[in-house]
Amino acid sequence: MDISTVISLEEARAIVAEKVKPGRVETVPLVQAIGRVLAADVTSDIDVAPFDDSAMDGFAVVAADLEAASTEDSVQLECVGYIGAGSCYEPTLQPGQCVRIMTGAPVPAGANAVEKIEAVTFTGEGLVGDTISFTAPIKLGRNIRKAGEEAKAGEVVLPAGTVINPAGAGLLASTGNLEVPVYARPVVGFVGIGSELVDAAEVPGPGMIRDSNRYSVAAYIQAAGGIPRLYARVPDDAEAIQAAMETALAECDALVTTGGACAGDFDLTGITLEKLGEIHFVRVNLKPGKSQPFGTVDGKPVFVLSGNPGASAVGCEMYVRLGIRCMQGYTKLDRPRIKATLTCDIKKKGDTRMILQRGVVSQREDGSWEAVLMGNQSSGLYGSLQRSNCLIVVPTGNADLATGDQVECLLTLVSEEAL
Repeated sequence: MDISTVISLEEARAIVAEKVKPGRVETVPLVQAIGRVLAADVTSDIDVAPFDDSAMDGFAVVAADLEAASTEDSVQLECVGYIGAGSCYEPTLQPGQCVRIMTGAPVPAGANAVEKIEAVTFTGEGLVGDTISFTAPIKLGRNIRKAGEEAKAGEVVLPAGTVINPAGAGLLASTGNLEVPVYARPVVGFVGIGSELVDAAEVPGPGMIRDSNRYSVAAYIQAAGGIPRLYARVPDDAEAIQAAMETALAECDALVTTGGACAGDFDLTGITLEKLGEIHFVRVNLKPGKSQPFGTVDGKPVFVLSGNPGASAVGCEMYVRLGIRCMQGYTKLDRPRIKATLTCDIKKKGDTRMILQRGVVSQREDGSWEAVLMGNQSSGLYGSLQRSNCLIVVPTGNADLATGDQVECLLTLVSEEAL
């Protein structure tokens, strides 16, 4: 593909997903694996459960003893044992007998059903030596969880590619997997470029601005699962930019820069990327952030974002987050989208690009959704991004949108794994 070609957002994201592959694998303690992606199949070391156990507090019985039981003519059985969780009843249960049993306790030999305690009456406390009265037949196997019902020894319990959730942690623990192989969180370097930048702790002088992107991009990296590594700011100088990028790439799994992404006199970052590696696209038919080159250097992804906060934020959401998730082995790569009714007009003003407008979606009483623009849409502002919960998709073409139109909204606060 000619990298000078203006491509669609969908094409750009497809290129990122194609070029960025799952990265390093590490073995971590189970609790540290929550929300991460298994890098290999995981098997069970035992049958789970390791024995038939009771699903109820009640009485273990021989089902045939209760075939004639009714409310008019109950069946009485002698309670000959008590089994709490963690204990066993060694003898084989005989006809005419039952055993008091707690939830999770092993079902004794000879028993083939458990009647819940609420369904019976008994003399005394319903313990050993007491008589238990049953007023209905019981189905064979009722309230018994079979050995190996969850997993068999040697069986794959979670395959590679699974995102481990809290319930999965319980499953893995029950199958003896207290450390698991997952894709590592990538270390993602950040270099802010621009001679106009000063530290955010400083009050900027004439012509200078605070380096706020440093914190925003680091937060986007972290939110996507990456580990941000921040490097010193670099002026608009080709040699300094190249040295900073080379240092970061030697120490990190990926690199994000802001500034120098366009085609101005001092926009040198894309040129430097081309010298160091390969550029896969430069321009996307999108506002904000038309020019935000993406490339690779020795297989490591490099995202060259605009210095404008709004444009860099969209670049982080559309490309950087995607790349970081690919490096961690995730296969769900798209935020959920919903259809909503627009409650304001949106004027394209002759711009034919796709526009991602900051907005807020909310649910109506009837369950439908409505969307409204959130404040000033300038690519140089953060405030409307902070207050929004979606990006309203304004399609390519000249057509304006009017109140009442149906629009697609990308939910920026909802995980890709949610749906």
